[in-house]
Amino acid sequence: MDQEVHANRLNPASDAEDLSQDERFAVEQQSRPSATLIHETIRAEGERELDRGAFALMMSGLAAGLSIGFSVVVPAIVMVALPDTPWSHLLVSLGYTVGFLIVVLGRQQLFTENTLTPILPLLSGPSWHRLWRVLRLWGIVLVSNIAATWVFSGVLAFTPLFDPETKAAIAEYSRSTIESSFGEMFIKAVFAGWLIALMVWLMPASGDSKPLVIIIVTYVVALAHLAHIIAGSVEASFLVHIGEASFGDYGLLFFLPTLLGNTIGGVLLVACVNFGQVASEL
Repeated sequence: MDQEVHANRLNPASDAEDLSQDERFAVEQQSRPSATLIHETIRAEGERELDRGAFALMMSGLAAGLSIGFSVVVPAIVMVALPDTPWSHLLVSLGYTVGFLIVVLGRQQLFTENTLTPILPLLSGPSWHRLWRVLRLWGIVLVSNIAATWVFSGVLAFTPLFDPETKAAIAEYSRSTIESSFGEMFIKAVFAGWLIALMVWLMPASGDSKPLVIIIVTYVVALAHLAHIIAGSVEASFLVHIGEASFGDYGLLFFLPTLLGNTIGGVLLVACVNFGQVASEL
């Protein structure tokens, strides 16, 4: 009898067999999804995105570019409402999360999310055809995102939607997008791309906590003044509209280093690294 008890203690499978159906379900609910399960969830989503038509991708990209504008408007409104204190940026940065909440929960196409989602199918089954489909998706989404940000910032600059004080706050909040050198902006963009792609990796395991994950990750991006190609495009293009920056400033000081950094941060530091940890199991 003692030997049987000792054997059961050494054999977890026998303990699992003694659990009721409700208890087994409770164990499964408490278990964290494996990296392989997360990978396969995102990969399957990536396959669906690669199969979407060009018009659907374009409209989703335009919607995301417009929605992300609220990540510039809300911080400016908060800036106007708060006194000028050393801690005010802690609340201002929280406003940055609003646009990302709309985009991610609304399932709109944002370029930086696509540095992970369609890359996993490409890494799982590399081919020239899949590479072409990834580049097609990137091109459509990026162009539509950027076009929408210029429209949004134009509305902010040339219409009486907001009072002069709020417009001045938008300009003040936006100036950081063209104040750094190419190298500094590139490094900031690498970290931003890394964080946004990590946010996408975390989503399948987040359950009902998805909004909290979005808020935490994008709050860090804002708090650290990191560079995001789409949200930053609203800021930089607004400065062009009001005459504080040129098209050359937009392209060389913001767009090019930020695009390169976001892409490298998402593809290399998240897609490739996380694929590497599950490649042997796949």
